[in-house]
Amino acid sequence: MHCIKNITENLLWVGANDRRLAMFEGVYSVPNGVSYNAYLLLDEKTVLFDTVDKAVRERFIENLTEGLKGRTLDYIVLHHVEPDHTAVVEAVISRYPSVTLVLNSKSAQLVSQFFNIDPDVKTMIVKEGDTLCTGSHNLRFFMAPMVHWPEVMVTYDEKSCTLFSADAFGSFGALNGAIFADEVDFNRDYFNEARRYYTNIVGKYGPQVQSLLNKASALDIAMICPLHGFVWRQNLQDIVTPYTLWSRYEPEEQGVMIAYASVYGNTENAAEILSSRLRDLGIKTVMFDVSVTPASEIISAAFRWSHLVLASTTYNAGIFVTMEALIYDLVAHNIQNRTVALIENGSWAATSNKLMRDKLAQCKNITFIQEVSIKSSIKQSKLEEINAMAKTLANTFAGR
Repeated sequence: MHCIKNITENLLWVGANDRRLAMFEGVYSVPNGVSYNAYLLLDEKTVLFDTVDKAVRERFIENLTEGLKGRTLDYIVLHHVEPDHTAVVEAVISRYPSVTLVLNSKSAQLVSQFFNIDPDVKTMIVKEGDTLCTGSHNLRFFMAPMVHWPEVMVTYDEKSCTLFSADAFGSFGALNGAIFADEVDFNRDYFNEARRYYTNIVGKYGPQVQSLLNKASALDIAMICPLHGFVWRQNLQDIVTPYTLWSRYEPEEQGVMIAYASVYGNTENAAEILSSRLRDLGIKTVMFDVSVTPASEIISAAFRWSHLVLASTTYNAGIFVTMEALIYDLVAHNIQNRTVALIENGSWAATSNKLMRDKLAQCKNITFIQEVSIKSSIKQSKLEEINAMAKTLANTFAGR
């Protein structure tokens, strides 16, 4: 049975939620599920903005059919060709063969790679600033390459001042009956998932996000309709401001994120002592065991906090495997503008600090301030070094 939501009188949400998905894109855990948003505009012409993942195909088709109420579908706008938004496009075309696909030239190439769409299907290729009049609505298209694929574009409805933002401004998490961010306690229940979504999915492409934000700033936007997560109709700065910080690689908060990799508990002990001393000095801290915490959560925290401490045992003459994977992820996601301290542990040949430092040095504006090297377990002299590291870190905070 269909389950649709009214966004406005003539704009419907016809997407679907997937609460059984374990790993988004096979990488990111989604314990609270994910929404696949598609929107249907009912004007003199009807317009479907995107489709959904194949996992929720049946519900989406029911929603679309109900939303149209016997009308034909005139246009499908494809903002982003990733299959979680296009997997049902062939099924939609088969039901509405007179439909026109609206996409850009890069999208057209990717669609031809993913799908076997009849070449006779009508296609409208759009470029930056092109418009489509649907009756009382005028849709204007803007390119948003690498947010987060090269073909991404967004649509601005000039009548309702609505931005259909593709993967920008999205979030992990099923919608659970609500559709608007102001219907829930977003900051309490969903903000962390919005950050985790941004940092892991889009985080590498900060300059491209900045470009999109600059384009959006010239528009009078009253509502944002992303492809995942809630629709924004109030307090848009609650999502735009964090996007501005994240895309500039500026921390949200002053504090220290400590991530550690420990085999027998001694490196963990060093991390815990450091965290305790920092707390004694009035510095906020968070701690993560990289062997049990999903990397996506630690990446999200690295974007949140101003200072990072990475503590790793030496393993096979290298960085411990889970810490090495985390550092690879940090570099791949383009982390920048952070103050970093390092702790290594090695019973006979400690090498982790140099290897971690060399890898992180690939990132921009990373300031390394202190390193501690432990042999097996913490002795008094090393305890003093950890205490000194806490003081050195604390002294880098403004106002101290």
